Amino acid sequence: MANAFVHIELNTGDVAKAKKFYEKLFAWKLKDMADMGGYTTIDVGGGTGGGMMAKPMPEAPTQWVPYVEVESVKATIAKARKAGAQIHVEYMPIGDMGAIGVFQDPTGATLGVWETAKKPAAKAVAKKPAAKAAAKKPAAKKPAAKKPAAKKPAAKKAK
Repeated sequence: MANAFVHIELNTGDVAKAKKFYEKLFAWKLKDMADMGGYTTIDVGGGTGGGMMAKPMPEAPTQWVPYVEVESVKATIAKARKAGAQIHVEYMPIGDMGAIGVFQDPTGATLGVWETAKKPAAKAVAKKPAAKAAAKKPAAKKPAAKKPAAKKPAAKKAK
């Protein structure tokens, strides 16, 4: 896995003001997600999109947080912790889409990690066994052509 940046999120104390500003500045398409508690998605028209939301804690800074795709949020968070990161979000499922984790690296930079939900493997469709040649009825044999009957010698007339 290449660990590409896949999402960028703005955590702010004034989502309405940020939405107004960024819509004018970049003409991004913003969509409020009613089922996600005040989350607004950002469609940038190609490339990596993102979202906007209220700061998770009042004392948190207003900041953009990039998310990097990982195979496992739990494994990556454990590895970041071992390397000296301060963990802000251990593992948080995001509906049926995937899960996130967030940490602050030893230099103070915040980074999120994203794990896409694994789709269940499609069930293999059982194929019908191919009809065996032996199971097919053999073609009916054509009757052998009759040979013309041998001519009998003509009977002799009695004298």
